[in-house]
Amino acid sequence: MIVLAIIGVIVLLLVVYVVATYNGLVNLRNKIKDSWAQIDVLLKRRNDLIPNLVETVKGYATHEKTTLDAVIEARNKAASANTPVEEMAAAGEVTNALNRLFALSENYPDLKANTNFLDLQQNLKETEDKISYARQFYNDSVMVYKNKIEMFPSNFVASMFKFKPIEFFEATETEKEVPQVKF
Repeated sequence: MIVLAIIGVIVLLLVVYVVATYNGLVNLRNKIKDSWAQIDVLLKRRNDLIPNLVETVKGYATHEKTTLDAVIEARNKAASANTPVEEMAAAGEVTNALNRLFALSENYPDLKANTNFLDLQQNLKETEDKISYARQFYNDSVMVYKNKIEMFPSNFVASMFKFKPIEFFEATETEKEVPQVKF
């Protein structure tokens, strides 16, 4: 009788552990999805601001077509990205293109004084800062989740219920480079 009670307690503890671990993993996975959704909102905001910025710059820097086209092309890639991995890569291209665009403004004093350009630039800077913080939060969430699915003993529950690793939001090689602007 005592042996059955001990076995019952052990089974009950195992069931409680599996349920708690499973719920914790689901919670972490949903936190990552929410974090990605926040990044997505910010990337959309940035993509919505870009056409206005490009139109403002066009009036001042008409012969800088290559840079403007690069910004538009990067924005279009970002808008058509379907997976988080594609969005991560496209976001890096947009950041590089915007850096080149902002560097152009140094050669156009009238553009630098244009209030519409300054407002758009400030909005984009604030959005970029928010994207940076959101990426950091996302990566922190991914790290906690990865640790949970890879560490003993929760890795048994994770593999039993097929929890898959999620990719970090990493800077692309082009994002790590200093943008080169040639006139």
